Amino acid sequence: MAISQGYDRCVSTKKANKRTKNGKQKPGVTGLDKKIVATNRRARRDYEITDTFECGMVLRGSEVKSLRESQVQMTEAYGRIDDGELWLLGLNISPYASTGSASFGHVPDRHRKLLLHRTELDRIEARVQRERLALIPLSIYFIGGRAKVEIGIGRGKKEFDRRHDIAKRDADREAERAMSKANHRRY
Repeated sequence: MAISQGYDRCVSTKKANKRTKNGKQKPGVTGLDKKIVATNRRARRDYEITDTFECGMVLRGSEVKSLRESQVQMTEAYGRIDDGELWLLGLNISPYASTGSASFGHVPDRHRKLLLHRTELDRIEARVQRERLALIPLSIYFIGGRAKVEIGIGRGKKEFDRRHDIAKRDADREAERAMSKANHRRY
């Protein structure tokens, strides 16, 4: 009996640690589902992505509101490391429509700072310089109310690489069709 009471007490304290005194959950505990705002489909087609990282973004309030409405274009965006900081250039976040005047809005094409741990940033910087790779944003999403960017490290594909990928995809699709036809004929 005493063992089960101690176990119940332990479980209840773990649950209590996730909540504040007034019963509300702590920030970061709720809303861990990913709400994707935009994806860069051309990035996977034009680059061979070898590694990905999740970065935070430094944004203004009107930029966050525009992101929540998916008013963003990231086809021409790329990352650059300057003075030990990671920057996202070429990302166009349209001005928020409900802003009263232009002075309260933001510049759509400004450089945005990305947030990473120093060890990750140093590892990325060394790899980009050593292997001559590119930093490409793959998607923008919200997790727990915070805007995040998935950055990929990759090498640009040549034209024959793209053709090879298309041929492989078509061959896989044909094989899948043939297998499904064979399975349907059996029954």
